[in-house]
Parts: sequence; structure tokens; C-alpha cells
Amino acid sequence: MNRTVLVVDDDRKIVELVSLYLKRDGYTVLPAYDGYEALEIARRKRPDLLVLDLMLPELSGMDICKLIRAESRVPIIMLTARASDEDKLRGLDLGADDYVTKPFNPRELVARVRAVLRRTLPEDAPGDDLRFGDLVVSFLRHEVTVRDRPANLTPTEFRLLETMVREPGRAFSRSELLDRAFGFDYEGVERTIDVHIMNLRRKIEPGGEWRYIATVPGVGYRFEAPDVG
Repeated sequence: MNRTVLVVDDDRKIVELVSLYLKRDGYTVLPAYDGYEALEIARRKRPDLLVLDLMLPELSGMDICKLIRAESRVPIIMLTARASDEDKLRGLDLGADDYVTKPFNPRELVARVRAVLRRTLPEDAPGDDLRFGDLVVSFLRHEVTVRDRPANLTPTEFRLLETMVREPGRAFSRSELLDRAFGFDYEGVERTIDVHIMNLRRKIEPGGEWRYIATVPGVGYRFEAPDVG
């Protein structure tokens, strides 16, 4: 399947380099060099994934991520020179699926693109929906509804929830969830999981009741299954 990637950076040499490696791997590439152009292309062309620089003229990558995430679940990989854990977690909190810092290896970036897109295709998922009270997880449609309304999870949030709902009651460590959601070669910090879990809770547990995802002190998280239907 041919997939389309929107590459956004105000440095044209970086866009050309990333585009070259992505095209070699079989992707169609859409280039953009500022925030407003990127937003317009994303809305008009509907790419399968965005590689998004944070430091953009006119409209920042953070702003673009926030706007796109309000409209779409398209995967977003942030590409930036900001390397602190706080910057990474802020980007993930806005809905990014992964984070690559400059300077970067273009082969690694392509591998990240491949991994993120692979997570959006539940090839071995069962066809039946799973219902937990007013929470419904559809593996076939790759979507989650709460009280019959779409929860609009990002691909990474869906992967985390999928991992836990397949084994209700099991305590997963943060490192296990990192492996399941990002892959074994992911080098991000374990606090990344806390940010994604916080965002996931907001979407599937309106009102802050925290009925479904329980914190396991000193370990990580587990999924509780009340009123299984």
C-alpha cells in the first residue's frame, strides 16, 4: 500500500533529505516549508502521516499539532532540535505519536515512520468489538466510543488501550507499555507513557472517575473491566 507523508520544515535541505529517504522506501512525499502551508496541505491532501518540525515561521509545529489533532487522528512525528524531556513530553501531550531530535539519522527517521504507520494497521486484530460498560473498543474499525460517542484516540493511544484491554487486570510496567506501543527499539523516556495514559484517561473517562485505567504504584498501569458485556 502506497502511503503519503507530509514533511514540514523551514530548512529546505532537511525536507529534501527526508523526502529522498522516504521516497526510496516507497512513500509519496508532500513537502511544506511553513506552518500555514503545512496546515493547508494536511487538510486538503489528508496524508497518512506528518513529520513535523517544531520551530516554524508564522505558525509553530506545536500549534499545528494542536489544530490537526482537534480534527484528525493522523499520526504525527515531531522533528526538532529541542531535546529536553520536558519538550518531548509537551509535544506528546499535544497528541504527537513520536519524537525525533536533530541532528538525526534519516534511516532512523524512516524506520520510525514505518513503525508508527504499522501501528495504525491492526492486521491481526479480532473482528469482534469489546464492550466494557459504556466503553466500546472496535479492533476492526480501529476506533473507540464512549457512551456512543467517538473518543478520537491517536494511533499510539489506541495501541496502549488495545494492549491493556486484551489482558484486563494485568499490571503492565511502563517499559512493557513502551515496548508494546512504540516498539523494542524505541529510546524514549518512560515518562512518555504517563503523558499518553493521562491523555487516554481524559478521552475514555469523562468526569475524571478513572474507572478503567488503574495506576499500579511502583509498577505502571492495568485495565479494569467493570460490567463486561
